[in-house]
Amino acid sequence: MFENRGDHVKKALKAIRLSIVPALLLALMFTAPITNTKPAAAVAQGLPSVIRIGYFANITHAPALIAAQQNLWQQALPGVTIEPFIFSSGSAAVEALKGGALDVSYIGPNPAIAGYNTTDGTLLRIVSGATSGGAQFITNKSIQTVDDLGGKNFASPGLGGTQDVALKFFLHERGLTPNVDVTVTPTENATTLQLFQQGQIDGAWAPEPWASRLVLEGNGKVFVDEADLWSNKSFATTNLVATTAFLTRYPAAVKAIVATNLQAIDLIKNDPVLAKTLVQAEILKQSGKQLSDAVIERAWLNLQFTADPLATSLATNAKQAEAVGLLKLGAGGLKSIFDLRILNELLQSKNLPLVSAASNGKQ
Repeated sequence: MFENRGDHVKKALKAIRLSIVPALLLALMFTAPITNTKPAAAVAQGLPSVIRIGYFANITHAPALIAAQQNLWQQALPGVTIEPFIFSSGSAAVEALKGGALDVSYIGPNPAIAGYNTTDGTLLRIVSGATSGGAQFITNKSIQTVDDLGGKNFASPGLGGTQDVALKFFLHERGLTPNVDVTVTPTENATTLQLFQQGQIDGAWAPEPWASRLVLEGNGKVFVDEADLWSNKSFATTNLVATTAFLTRYPAAVKAIVATNLQAIDLIKNDPVLAKTLVQAEILKQSGKQLSDAVIERAWLNLQFTADPLATSLATNAKQAEAVGLLKLGAGGLKSIFDLRILNELLQSKNLPLVSAASNGKQ
């Protein structure tokens, strides 16, 4: 009837093993480290032996996809082990930054704001821009006007994410209360496409290439192109962030990563055909599938790649998140969220215009 103490210990050890193994497997699934050949040399140069870099297998993260495909990070940081981590949402990347599992990541403005705000400004700094544009509100063709939105069900990529905020603010501004008048369901992008094709949702506010896939593969229509909601059609979609601790301890490593970001953006501008090929190759590597030529061509036209983090658009993102109850900024606001010193040093060395935390231009 009764178990002795040894039985309890055996059961406890078994439970621990069962909990550890899935965690290790999950880590291995999302990590493909590039072997470190000279760790001592890297440390001697003031570099870490390992750098963990996060990004999405999405066109909006094209500079990261190109850097990964062309091995730019390893070339810029010889002797350092690069551990790339693939995420499907900005909130997941922020949690990894908080947990110390990431040093640097490509993420959208609203997750960056949330990560900064929920840690009283201590977690991260935006060190460069990467991508502007590339988000659309796609609906089924029966929806013609704002009046048709009531009672419908739409998806966004993740709660509190950049497109989630954009959709909810758009509804809010038009007198529709999210999840009262209109249902907004956070849904992974691939699932969103499936649900839309099956007629189980009425549309989504989606980043590229998913907006293009909803149109071309889901027979949807563009109800709103987000670019049309911005005065100059430019708004931050993806920025490059570093944890404050990593930036403080390893500025040379951050400089190398920002330099590779600039290198990838230059390649996109100078050789878009090669850039698309590299992006397709990395998406195939990470997801097992390539995008159709029609999808990548349509999506590419909706994107701009820029090292300018478009600071004023980020400030607008924060105001919109506050308006729909997804954010309450602390007393300091976003005062120190940008650290563009390294970026501007690199831009100056190339005789390119500098950017500032108040800039709304494009590099």
